[in-house]
Amino acid sequence: MSTHHKGKVAIIGAGIAGLSTAYYLVKDGWEVIVLDKGIGLDNCSYGNAGMIVPSHFTPLAAPGIVAQGIKWMLDSKSPFYVRPTLNLSLIDWGLKFLKHANEQHVSGNAEAIRDLNLASSRLYDQWKADEQFDFELRQNGIMMLYKSEHVEHEEAELAEKAKKLGLAVEIYDAAGIQALEPHLRMDTRGGILYKCDGIMYPPKLMKVLTQYLHAQGVKFHYETEVNGFRTASKKVLSVVTDKGNFEADEIVLAGGSALPALASKLNLKLPLMPGKGYSFMHSPEEGTSLIHAALLLEARVAVTPMNNQIRFSGTMELGPANNKIYPNRVKGIVEAIPKYFPDLKVNYPQDIWYGYRPCSPDGLPYLGRASRYSNVSIAGGGGMMGLSLGPAFGNAVAAILSGRTTETDVSAFSPDRFQ
Repeated sequence: MSTHHKGKVAIIGAGIAGLSTAYYLVKDGWEVIVLDKGIGLDNCSYGNAGMIVPSHFTPLAAPGIVAQGIKWMLDSKSPFYVRPTLNLSLIDWGLKFLKHANEQHVSGNAEAIRDLNLASSRLYDQWKADEQFDFELRQNGIMMLYKSEHVEHEEAELAEKAKKLGLAVEIYDAAGIQALEPHLRMDTRGGILYKCDGIMYPPKLMKVLTQYLHAQGVKFHYETEVNGFRTASKKVLSVVTDKGNFEADEIVLAGGSALPALASKLNLKLPLMPGKGYSFMHSPEEGTSLIHAALLLEARVAVTPMNNQIRFSGTMELGPANNKIYPNRVKGIVEAIPKYFPDLKVNYPQDIWYGYRPCSPDGLPYLGRASRYSNVSIAGGGGMMGLSLGPAFGNAVAAILSGRTTETDVSAFSPDRFQ
């Protein structure tokens, strides 16, 4: 690495998007500082389901989700819940969401999302190989499990689309999917193994990545609240925080669900709603271990073996952020588990984590330069794919800042699309 720096970059946000961006910028010879309002141990990148998901090529704003969502909204235990509120940003988001909930939008963007996810998956493999990062990476696929004929039919259609997109997918009947998990009895109609998907243990990843960046000279400023920006014509000169001003040549906003608030300080519109999700860890009894991660489709619950335990995560609760844990939402997860895994004895957990997925109204991330300024880039809004897309976000931002072509086409993810 050359000692001559290309310049200085201030990254706002120490989640997976921010850290990945720091990783690739340092490799490119930039000087990097990372600002985060937390202590770096509590963001979404720690408590999530730990999944790498090229299978998720359908944006959240998918057809059918609206009708389904309206039914679900009336049930506080349901997987998808919009907390009723007269919140203007939620109403604005909802109208944009409705506009994009159509087949044309979904199929038009499937390839761009697929490419970004696959690129990210390869980058995770590279981290494991090049840096010997140990984060329990397992590229052995994720099972989609279903119990109803209706969902079986829907998933078969989706699997066909996945195959057309070149993804490795295998459909199994009940006995076939059971054979993949010899240690744990399942009660399903069948399932689909997305061999293109993988899993990891997020806290380990975040820890090794942070340690690596420290060693490379990245300066972290935790518990640093961004209050605004000093600008001149089309350029941001410095980030104004409660710990003083930080000057930089380039600014990257990677603040997860805090992106809209950060962006508004620069008069940029990045519509996002915080989609609250819950997770908890479970230590299974001896001999009931899981080999693959699974998504319990009707219940929308993610099941991930990690750290010799199982993490259960789920629910999507849209609405203004709050720090309450709604027991009904967690009960929805707990009650779903024995329906698919009759032998898993899971009680209502003592230790519940929650975090906010940054959900854009069209289900696409924000990635690229903001045209209003000459030196501001955005990396975020990955929704349920945030961890999956992290390395690809970072790699793309580094390419853009260093004047290279991005590895995949990111034009659909322009942060300007709602200006």
